[in-house]
Amino acid sequence: MYHLIFVCKYRKKLLDLYSNEIKNIFKSIEKDYDFKILKMECEKDHIHLLIESEPKISILQIVRVLKSKSTIELWKKHSIELRKYFWKQNMFWTRGYFACTIGNASKETIKKYIERHG
Repeated sequence: MYHLIFVCKYRKKLLDLYSNEIKNIFKSIEKDYDFKILKMECEKDHIHLLIESEPKISILQIVRVLKSKSTIELWKKHSIELRKYFWKQNMFWTRGYFACTIGNASKETIKKYIERHG
């Protein structure tokens, strides 16, 4: 299990506007890949995720697919609005991300942490 954090490019506070849509996009992506999103919570400029996956898919692959596909979907539907924030560049997330394994913490402890920070 992994705790992931993605941040909006330039720390734009866009998740108030798009959090539900992003969560739905992430859930649809999850169905096509070998990982499960156990918890998602958004703050104004970043999202926390608790992900469970098999060792056959790397965390980097999970991050890439979530960030790239969500960006593509958001730009398809909201290109006019997103141009106000990102000009003509099709971006939404920063290049980096935070990822850590759960380790000795229980799944419930991490879920509570994500709920408090969402």
